[in-house]
Amino acid sequence: MSLLQAIANALTGVDVDYTNLQPLGPDGLAECLRDRDEHYRQRIVHHMVLGELVLRPLPVEVAHRVKLYAEALGIDDKFVRVARRYAQGAYGLAWMDLRRSGFSEHWQTADTGHLKTNVELSDPLDKAQVDPELEARWAALADLPAGTLGRQVFEMYDERGFPLPGTEHGASAFLAQHDFVHVLADYGTNLKGELEVFGFIGRADPDPKGFAWLATLVGLFETGYISDAGFFEQDIRERNLQAPGMHHRVADAIRRGKTVCLRNQVDLLTLDYHELAPRPVAEVREALGIPEKSREALEGGSASLFSPDGMSEVQRQNAARREESAR
Repeated sequence: MSLLQAIANALTGVDVDYTNLQPLGPDGLAECLRDRDEHYRQRIVHHMVLGELVLRPLPVEVAHRVKLYAEALGIDDKFVRVARRYAQGAYGLAWMDLRRSGFSEHWQTADTGHLKTNVELSDPLDKAQVDPELEARWAALADLPAGTLGRQVFEMYDERGFPLPGTEHGASAFLAQHDFVHVLADYGTNLKGELEVFGFIGRADPDPKGFAWLATLVGLFETGYISDAGFFEQDIRERNLQAPGMHHRVADAIRRGKTVCLRNQVDLLTLDYHELAPRPVAEVREALGIPEKSREALEGGSASLFSPDGMSEVQRQNAARREESAR
């Protein structure tokens, strides 16, 4: 409830006490939203689905009730079916549905020239393949002036000991796109930071399919409904969304993503960041209209990219060894 309440407040400025709302049935909600377009109604359905996805176990009756609301709103949404699969315990089928509707179907017609790789990716979540030309391109970011987008991305990789894209254990050319967003949105690279950055990326996508990113990360890092998503693997040693302040942090990431969506109407993972790499970070942020983090998110612990609080323990250890060796 706290997450949904924080999202509603971040997007509307209205603080609604979700624990004391009067019941409103499917037909009543449909009547309230009859003048809203399909896009808006689908976002409302995603709000309900997110409330389901953070539950483990997910009660069958809850999944059925959300289905009734979606039908009343005239929304045929595959994420509703994903939640129903979770409720039924069909986690493998749910992941197949989520991957197909959120990623694979759109990948078939996607232009991948901005990825700067000659290695063919059959799926956006494929693990990386060795690509020396891509590795060289990413290594060359180190030669850009300080403060530029490309230089800061390289410094992030170098500090944390991340293998470069194009190497055996690096991120694929597609998933590496999100690392530019880590810099631009100023989010850490621990699991809480990944939830923030993909909440931001998903809502910045004008296509509601972007919701798949947050749905996937919740399944990987919160409930464990997803065990392996290619490059990302399940890690539920702690309930990240239940950590103090995380409801405000994710809500603010969604707010910031919506602002960027309204400004640009483009999926951030389709931008040619290698063309933008020589430009100062502040300049690219301004061009994309990325707003500052909210007070609530900062007070909730939203860490800057280069803050130790934005790193996992392993990443902090790598950063400390690098600093020690540089002395």
